[in-house]
Amino acid sequence: MPRRSLARLYKDEFSGYSFARFQQDLLAGLTVAAVALPLALAFGVASGATAAAGLVTAILAGLIMGVLGGAPYQISGPTGAMSAVLIVLVTRYGLEGIWIAGLLSGIILLLIGIMRLGRFIAFIPAPVISGFTSGIALIIFIGQIDNFIGFKTPATETAAQKFIGYFNAPLSPDWRTIVLGFVVIGTMVFWPQTWNARFPSSLLGIILAALLNWTLNWSAPMIGAIPQTLFLEQRLSLSNIPFDHLADFLAPTLTITALGAVESLLAGAVGSNMTGIRLQANQELIAQGVGNMVIPFFGGVPATAAIARSSVGIKSGGQTRLVSIIHAIGLLLSMFLLTPFMEKIPLAALAGVLMVTAVRMNEWNAIKFIFGKRFKTDMIAFTITMLATIVLDLTQAILIGSFLAGAVFLNKIASIEITVQNVDVTRLRKKGIETEGRCNHVRVAFLTGPLFFAATGQFNEAFADLKDTHALILSMRGVSLVDTAGLEAIHRLHERLHKQGGALMFAGMHDNAYNMMKRGGLVETIGKKNFFWSSDQAIVEAERRKCRFCKNVWQV
Repeated sequence: MPRRSLARLYKDEFSGYSFARFQQDLLAGLTVAAVALPLALAFGVASGATAAAGLVTAILAGLIMGVLGGAPYQISGPTGAMSAVLIVLVTRYGLEGIWIAGLLSGIILLLIGIMRLGRFIAFIPAPVISGFTSGIALIIFIGQIDNFIGFKTPATETAAQKFIGYFNAPLSPDWRTIVLGFVVIGTMVFWPQTWNARFPSSLLGIILAALLNWTLNWSAPMIGAIPQTLFLEQRLSLSNIPFDHLADFLAPTLTITALGAVESLLAGAVGSNMTGIRLQANQELIAQGVGNMVIPFFGGVPATAAIARSSVGIKSGGQTRLVSIIHAIGLLLSMFLLTPFMEKIPLAALAGVLMVTAVRMNEWNAIKFIFGKRFKTDMIAFTITMLATIVLDLTQAILIGSFLAGAVFLNKIASIEITVQNVDVTRLRKKGIETEGRCNHVRVAFLTGPLFFAATGQFNEAFADLKDTHALILSMRGVSLVDTAGLEAIHRLHERLHKQGGALMFAGMHDNAYNMMKRGGLVETIGKKNFFWSSDQAIVEAERRKCRFCKNVWQV
């Protein structure tokens, strides 16, 4: 399918647009806004910033990324995965450091999109992504225990240290905040799914918890003041950017970039499966890049496409990217109309929302499949990535996950199957191919798999003993890839056979493998006469040539 420009996306999207479709977009946008409001507030707090920062992020991301996005169903904003990363990074770099890292990650995402490198993000294996997602879910859950029990514990750099700290120090939980948290959890768990489409359970739970806290006059910690402006008092400005020390922010920048790209494209994959409309990955990364470059200057936190909000928009009948824009306008109106209520929302209520969200964000079907079917490599990749996410720095976890991605990929494709057989004259004659059958020194090797640097060891081992080989025919129909290391291995094999008076021949070679050999000069070195359509043709030709190992030698 060809890539489509943003102008083409708009043309296809709004072709035949009508008032009826606008009504669907309007209803879907308002529904998404209702779902996004409690999440925006919660993720703002969970990111180490404020509820207002989460709300500003959701509004700007919905507008900017919605207008520039790579598909009509993508809806962006603060997310659980990103907040889990940010809360750790805020501890080390401070909120201003996260703004700078968010700006730099936006620039990188923009460049990735412009250079059309988005497809490389998809190379990360599913078990690594699932492990990272589960690790992030644990970070979110553990990070909300303080708000849930109403007791502040010392900040730590990792979720594992935070969790262990609960067992090493005396705690004084506040039963009132625990009750408020369970009100939200109970509402979200037991609220029927059919009703959830009409009124989000998370929003209902927060309303009930806030009313309970207000009615009983409990003193549970609340969100506090929410400014009625998009320009927050705490925000990034050009004068605050330390241009001489930008290298210090490389680690958090790469972390935010990697997570933003992966989560956005994952949301696109889910939306594509639900709608049948393909996500234009590079355009989506451009949108994410521009959005994250702008948001820090308003005081928001890095954003990414959100699977939950995008799915709600699709299920609610959304037709175009107007859903994202309407949802952002809805959130903007709530900032001015609902601020008095939002300021009184207990932090314990937001903790309940985030804890349920953390449990649900695990890819349970994928986890059940991996462990249920006992795929050992995938189980190891999942477990190591998850543990690294909660035990180590998030940047290290992403590096380990990326290394595992490469290791898993190489492990799955590095194996090349090589079966060496002598010529079966009876089989050839049954196929109607006449052969003398007098030479027993012609061998056929059937290769299946890529011949690249990781497979050359198996290749060399398979042809270690060629002492009495007159002709070795490599059936390459199962080899779609040959790299420079594979060319070198083939060249060495040719030289060995040539020195002993034998010949190396090829059959059924793919065009890309043949072109690679041609570029490497091997076609000229080995000779075009040694390349055949099928191994049967190569066998007939090999027997026509003189064999120094046969007693009976005949002329061509």
